[in-house]
Amino acid sequence: MSHNTFGHLFRVTTWGESHGPALGCVVDGCPPGIKLTEADVQQWLEKRRPGQGKFVTQRQEPDAVKILSGVFSDERHPDQVTTGTPISMLIENVDQRSRDYSEIATAFRPGHADYSYWAKYGVRDYRGGGRQSARETAARVAAGAVARLIIPGVTIRGAVVQIGPHAVAPDRIDFSTTQDNPFWCPDPDMVPVWEEHLEKIRKAGSSTGAIVAVEAIGAPAGWGAPIYGKLDAELAAALMSINAAKGVEIGAGFAAAALTGEENADEMRAGNDGPLFLSNSAGGILGGISTGQPVTARVAFKPTSSILTPRQSINEAGEEIELRTKGRHDPCVGIRAVPVVEAMVACVLADAYLRHRGQTGGT
Repeated sequence: MSHNTFGHLFRVTTWGESHGPALGCVVDGCPPGIKLTEADVQQWLEKRRPGQGKFVTQRQEPDAVKILSGVFSDERHPDQVTTGTPISMLIENVDQRSRDYSEIATAFRPGHADYSYWAKYGVRDYRGGGRQSARETAARVAAGAVARLIIPGVTIRGAVVQIGPHAVAPDRIDFSTTQDNPFWCPDPDMVPVWEEHLEKIRKAGSSTGAIVAVEAIGAPAGWGAPIYGKLDAELAAALMSINAAKGVEIGAGFAAAALTGEENADEMRAGNDGPLFLSNSAGGILGGISTGQPVTARVAFKPTSSILTPRQSINEAGEEIELRTKGRHDPCVGIRAVPVVEAMVACVLADAYLRHRGQTGGT
């Protein structure tokens, strides 16, 4: 299988399957001399970890990370630091229940990648989705933890802004409040609405979609490139690679289609440290290059395809069947997607910073 690596100078390769003994990543291109411990990574994995509430999968995984290479400490370097060599990280799987998937060994679950994967490779690990399982995103979060250390001046914060039909009003989005509730919700008044909606969805054995918003504050003007290395294109590709992502918007996104030129153009005035933008329809990126404004994006996630409702499908023999999915699944994948979205933004920005520094010598 190809295409398990993303990035240019900051390169991330993930490996492993949902029900294998472990999964992990190799991060290449991290500069030397950066303090890095397992605790620096674990704090972000804790935010993604399953089993932390009734509205997420009940799979109990500690997601304890082990750093296997790329760091060093001795009497001259009492703080463990990166060496500039590949950083390999491992996360063991400890709570697999492969028997839950025995009935779909030769069947294709509607909405899943079972059929397309089998059509391409002729073989698939059906246990929990195998390689294409969202379990793989734990490795992305680990890589994102390293990326954040490369760009310490950038603050990246995500939030769930819509679950099912219930959306947070734009003027109620406050990223600073997302740590205070289990839904990464930026509007405390929306929490009971989402709880009621998800309780109905969960008891029905169904699922619902969501939208995750993210902002990165502190990226200076100049990151990215004007043609094939556009920062917004890199972000869109990274965010669309997340499991269940079906749409990405940068800045005003699709709403820009309904605006006039006057409404969409972000006017500027003279500021103390460069231009002062009066709006941010561009999402902090113009011509593929960061402007110094907050970089903003939104990601739409489809409903989890693993549901208890019987659905029509076929099997490997081409026979028509009726299938329902057993196992432990998130009724809304958007909730635990927030740390993953943040991680992918961190990886893209760390890569953009290193490429910018390599080409211009700038910060």
